[in-house]
Amino acid sequence: MTAVVVSVLLMMVLSMLRVNVVLSILIAAITAGVITGQSVLESTSMLISGMGGQAETALSIVLLGIFAVTIKYSGITAILVNKLLKFMKGKRGAILLTIAGISCFSQNLVPVHIAFIPILIPPLLHLFDSMKIDRRGVATALTFGLKAPYLVIPAGYGLMYHQIIATEMKTNGMNIAVSTIPLGMLLPGLGMVVGLLIAVFVTYRKEKDVTTTEGLEQSLASAEISAASENIPFNKQHVITLIAILLALVIQVVTHSLALGALAGIIVMFLGRVVPFLKGDEIIDDGMKMMGAIAFVMLIAAGYATILKETGSINEMVALTNGFIGDSKLFAAFVILMIGLVITMGIGSSFGTVPILAAVYVPLCLSIGFSPLATAALIGTASALGDAGSPASDSTIGPTMGLNADGKHNHIWDTCVPTFMHYNIPLFIFGMIAAIVL
Repeated sequence: MTAVVVSVLLMMVLSMLRVNVVLSILIAAITAGVITGQSVLESTSMLISGMGGQAETALSIVLLGIFAVTIKYSGITAILVNKLLKFMKGKRGAILLTIAGISCFSQNLVPVHIAFIPILIPPLLHLFDSMKIDRRGVATALTFGLKAPYLVIPAGYGLMYHQIIATEMKTNGMNIAVSTIPLGMLLPGLGMVVGLLIAVFVTYRKEKDVTTTEGLEQSLASAEISAASENIPFNKQHVITLIAILLALVIQVVTHSLALGALAGIIVMFLGRVVPFLKGDEIIDDGMKMMGAIAFVMLIAAGYATILKETGSINEMVALTNGFIGDSKLFAAFVILMIGLVITMGIGSSFGTVPILAAVYVPLCLSIGFSPLATAALIGTASALGDAGSPASDSTIGPTMGLNADGKHNHIWDTCVPTFMHYNIPLFIFGMIAAIVL
């Protein structure tokens, strides 16, 4: 238990002191290993061996980044951005809610996850600055769309999340139909909506001037590019780009592989001559620069999770809570949610936290008298807590990647802290209500 709490707190403190997130996770992971009796060398070896757990995700992220760069190269994003500019200009609240809506589609309708962010957000940065939009509000809008849909909507990543919850509950002695889980997650999802509305219309409603002399020059340059792109006609290259996007989507849905879908899209973009072969190295380098850092953070986070699991730290932490919960449903819900928050803040994965919590807390929920629907809501919410706010989560890394394209957005203070406050607090409250009333 000590290893989990100390290492997670250390990672959070280092991150808040603006230590690079990669170094923060590495130091926290090795510290967790040392506390459990491993040597520094053994901890490092365990971390490296565990990095393979996110190899597929890392490959998918990099390929999606390259695909995003090819789409941007086609010029179709300039057309999209200008349409958005005409629709949203002067409406700060509408801009943030529209971004949240587009972000939601990335989890269900077009399951590209965070890969849409480097396509959509950087061209809009000059608009945010000229309208004095607080980028922390944009970060909360993006994180809402990356997180809320998989909690409630049974499609895309949401269906995957609900299937994991149902499978793990059945494995540990409680049956529930996958089709009923969205009902159990409705209240926690409503909590996230409340958090989003507070962020958009209360916390970040006021104007914020972040433009420096350098920022102004960048904004003017972006504005000139945007103005020039207004005259770009819809052409054959754009048709091929739409075909590539559609093909990537179909392959992702059929094969359940983001990597294969992205690779197919990239091949179509090159074969269709949307991107010249001679530009191949440049495009791939840009894609690697854009998403490579995120992929590496995900790999290290997987190694960190492996240390916490293989040393028994998480199981020890979960088991120790059983001794003092008693028969109180309210107290049991509080403890389960709190443990879920700590674990997910550390490993940055809601999907990876479900099996950890379900193994111990499903039997506990049975003994206390929680219904299957209440248990699903409790496990689903507890696993999701911390995904918003964790320095290692793609739900926070993705928004930072887009908003920091001009170097004016801090990962911890401008993304992690705002998303933690606006989503984890209401998720905790609404999760407890769901566990009691269902």
